[in-house]
Amino acid sequence: MNAAATLPWQDGWQAELELAYQCRDGQSVPSRRWHRGPLRVQKHFYPEGPAVCHHILVHPPGGIAGGDRLRIDLQLETGAHALLTSPGAAKWYRCDHAPAQQTLTVRLADAATLEWLPQETILFAGAQAELHSQIQLHGSARLLWGDVVCLGRPAAGERFSHGHWAQGSALWRDGALLWQEHTWLGGDDPLLNAATGLNGHTVMATLLWAGPALDADALALARACCAEHRHAACTQLPGVWLARWLGDSAEAALAWQRTLWQRLRPYWLDRPADAPRIWRT
Repeated sequence: MNAAATLPWQDGWQAELELAYQCRDGQSVPSRRWHRGPLRVQKHFYPEGPAVCHHILVHPPGGIAGGDRLRIDLQLETGAHALLTSPGAAKWYRCDHAPAQQTLTVRLADAATLEWLPQETILFAGAQAELHSQIQLHGSARLLWGDVVCLGRPAAGERFSHGHWAQGSALWRDGALLWQEHTWLGGDDPLLNAATGLNGHTVMATLLWAGPALDADALALARACCAEHRHAACTQLPGVWLARWLGDSAEAALAWQRTLWQRLRPYWLDRPADAPRIWRT
């Protein structure tokens, strides 16, 4: 046996969560909820009626450390609609040895809708965070995808001076690649301060919509919202609408993201924005 395979730092939490949703008589209901290790969802909620199932993803250890492996698998069947969020920030701690990883796989059937809106991800100095997402859309499936990443903890005087952040996402519709992005930033990488990179900012946010293109009124509304929040912009690409924000505050990033969501959800989903209660606690 290789002695290195038994070293304690490689034993981190191994956690898996599988969720599936079906639409039954107009109600989106969980049809599968399986977990192994410290990753699960709380009770499902219906604050906006039976058509949309709200779930809160919980990682009980409260932080992600070296050697941890998180795997999340989501499947929505025809017509199902789910909104997933989290109770608070995901904290990725310093890793002295093995990196920590999170893998997300999403499959949406025709006419299914997923709103993925977790709260912020905080990467402590020394974190070795590797996040990978693979998303498959079929037919007229719709996806709203939010992401906020904080490098270091500026309020505590901590820069992202060492470690690395690796993030890869790929989005397909009916087998055709719509959007793909790969990020790799090491601690004190020149891109952290370069004008072509983060320009000295420590927080970045993304909001992505894969569905019918926004019309002129919705695009104007989105651009006005980005102008209000500064250091933000949005664009309509073939098959994908994308918005980005740069700054130094997770609270400001989430405020921008949620303002866009509230203003544009009627255009995207033909329903008003009914924010998860956890966002107000």
